[in-house]
Amino acid sequence: MVVGAGCCCGCSGRRKGRRLVREVVGVALNLEAAVGDRLALAVVAQYRLVTTEQLHLLTAAGVRVEQTRRRLMKLREEGLVERVTLPQAGRRRVWFATAYGVQVASEWPELRGFAAPRLIADPTAARLRVAHALAVSEVGLSFVQDARARGDICQPLDWIPEVHHPLGGGEAVIPDAVLFYRACSGSMLRAFVEVDRATMGPERLAAKVTAYARLHAYIPMAPPGRRRQAGGVQTEPDWRHRYPLFPRLLFVLDGIGAAGVDHRISALNAAAHELEVGGLLREVPVLAVSMADLLQRGPSAPVWRPVQDPAQRVGWMSRPVRHAAAQPVVQEPTTPRPWPPQA
Repeated sequence: MVVGAGCCCGCSGRRKGRRLVREVVGVALNLEAAVGDRLALAVVAQYRLVTTEQLHLLTAAGVRVEQTRRRLMKLREEGLVERVTLPQAGRRRVWFATAYGVQVASEWPELRGFAAPRLIADPTAARLRVAHALAVSEVGLSFVQDARARGDICQPLDWIPEVHHPLGGGEAVIPDAVLFYRACSGSMLRAFVEVDRATMGPERLAAKVTAYARLHAYIPMAPPGRRRQAGGVQTEPDWRHRYPLFPRLLFVLDGIGAAGVDHRISALNAAAHELEVGGLLREVPVLAVSMADLLQRGPSAPVWRPVQDPAQRVGWMSRPVRHAAAQPVVQEPTTPRPWPPQA
């Protein structure tokens, strides 16, 4: 009797131990799933439009894509994301955040200061915007993957589409994306990225260089009544409140063949010789690349063409030889200012 009682107690203890282990493992798995759900929603909200495959490679490349599909379906059931199915390209699904999803994500610290996108009201609206938005997301993915391969740091949320930079008078420069990138050397790099799909003429594309030159020089006027106050007038460019150095400017050219790329880079080169952009080009690398070269060889490869000297081929982190010879190379700060800027 004594032996039997002892055996029962031992079995009961082992059962309780196994149950406790299962509970602990279950809690850990639930926490891991919640972290993954949170990152997925943040990326969908920030990137505007992403395919299932893009989101998978950005957030969960180490597991099977079916896990990302299940996660997206769960977020959809919760009303946080919605989808549109493209009739071409194997009926790919493209995801975007709902108004509720944007509201939830914008409250998280990692999206502090997040500028909510113009909401996509329905799948039809998403379909009409999808080509350019997916191209922008694909470029962002290429930088994230390249950083992982190089041992650099560029997280999915370091690619921020459509950041508003005012120019006064109701005008603004809104790059397709702003890139934040920390090289393994410790240097912090930033870039304005423009993805051109040949939907506008070469002259309109080249005019963007002039717009960035205006942003580079833009100093807001003091409100009426403040000019006489000591220290009340801003004397440095507005962009310095966001960036220690003006971000380099990268053009990614898509939707055209090699001859079309050359023609559009020639237009950018012509803009680079205009007097009003001289201040920008003396300090800031302005580079262009075809989307095909970017995706085939990676952003860090010497596939970028300086708009001042398109015969060169450099990596996006390099400064063209002409710039380096004209002036000392300015080292990128190793400690970035907080982003978004503090109010």
